[in-house]
Amino acid sequence: MTYTPVPLPAHLPERLTITLWDFSWYVRTGPGEPFEDLDAAFAAARERGYNTIRICAMPYLLFGSGLDTSALTLGPLGGEVGQQMRWYDVKSPTTIDARAHLLELFRAAQRHQMFVIVSSWEYQQSPAFAATDEWYRALHAVDPEDRAVELARALAALVDFLDSHGLADRVAFTELHNEVQIGHLTAGLGARGAEAVPLLTDRLERGLAEFHSLCPGLPVTVNYAEVPVAAMSAIPASADVLVFHPYVYGVLQDLIDTYGLRGEVGDYAQAAVRADLLRPGAPDLAEWALPPEQAWRLDASIVATPEMYTHDWCDPEAFDRWLYENYGTWREQMATKLTLWLEVAADAARARRVPLVLGEGWVGYTPLHGTFEEGPVGAEICRRAVAESARVGAWGTIVCSNAAPQHPMWADVALQVECNDLFASRTGASPA
Repeated sequence: MTYTPVPLPAHLPERLTITLWDFSWYVRTGPGEPFEDLDAAFAAARERGYNTIRICAMPYLLFGSGLDTSALTLGPLGGEVGQQMRWYDVKSPTTIDARAHLLELFRAAQRHQMFVIVSSWEYQQSPAFAATDEWYRALHAVDPEDRAVELARALAALVDFLDSHGLADRVAFTELHNEVQIGHLTAGLGARGAEAVPLLTDRLERGLAEFHSLCPGLPVTVNYAEVPVAAMSAIPASADVLVFHPYVYGVLQDLIDTYGLRGEVGDYAQAAVRADLLRPGAPDLAEWALPPEQAWRLDASIVATPEMYTHDWCDPEAFDRWLYENYGTWREQMATKLTLWLEVAADAARARRVPLVLGEGWVGYTPLHGTFEEGPVGAEICRRAVAESARVGAWGTIVCSNAAPQHPMWADVALQVECNDLFASRTGASPA
């Protein structure tokens, strides 16, 4: 039987201009942090042309774990670890009433007439920032075969909670989880990444079915890192929106492979990295670590240890310089890959008669103070990617994953306004 997708709520914008607030909106609420004042953050987003945020709503923690979240303490990974990494540079501990904070986010969204894509990063980064490992342990106590179903139940309870407070109309759609093939949702499959995509289908289908049974009127989906062009048929048939993260990497992947940033610690090219990328006085990787009792945070974060270390201790200018010096070799391949991925994604969305959303992208994961994505090359990639998103008929897109309050790129107001205006002003066929 052919699946009939849940239609988009009629009150949603014709196009979603998305800024990625992920888990940062609750992890970074302390003094001087980017989400200390939610109203100010929403006002700044509106100024830049955004109408939608995409977040980890911590659904399992709030509505599945059974843990007391009335005084949830969050903070840095520990010591200087993560302080030069995007998404990880939390400055100080803070304590929140997590459910109350969720309501305040949605009330602020309502005040500023913005919408929220509700997702979960809980089987990736989110628990790494908690003061204790209780959240992490609760998540991993769930049998891998049941994790998508439990996430669905928690998400449905979260939507009911918002509805009881008159805030459910802020939800654009829900995602069971972020980047399903590269986190702990793949546990027990013997594969991660592209090879895990077809192996996950049954787990995800059961999760989507559970959410549909509990919240039949709200679109739900999962999202994928990259665009899994070799396994598009493995994407669950009952997804109401197709969501992909087209990070094209190219020259960045070349750097990662050259120095072994995502390989085993024993294969890391320490001497070459020190000569080419690190700041003076950097310790060796073997000397850089969290205390043993905090090692669970590294598993919770899913980032490879050599990559974390390199980002923490690199000279950002040296890292950028390597990318610029080698970009010419990769320029055509990166542009072609982006266009191909978006066209494949759009074709799949048309075939399924569902909307397409590009929730993250475009180059990849770079150090916090690297400027490749907002510099002259990266900014042009952003412009081209947004234009291509418009051309293929996407319902929603981003300027760049780094265009959010927790990243330095937030200061480039002009680029964000330009790209959002380009995307929002286009005309064309209905997104579904």
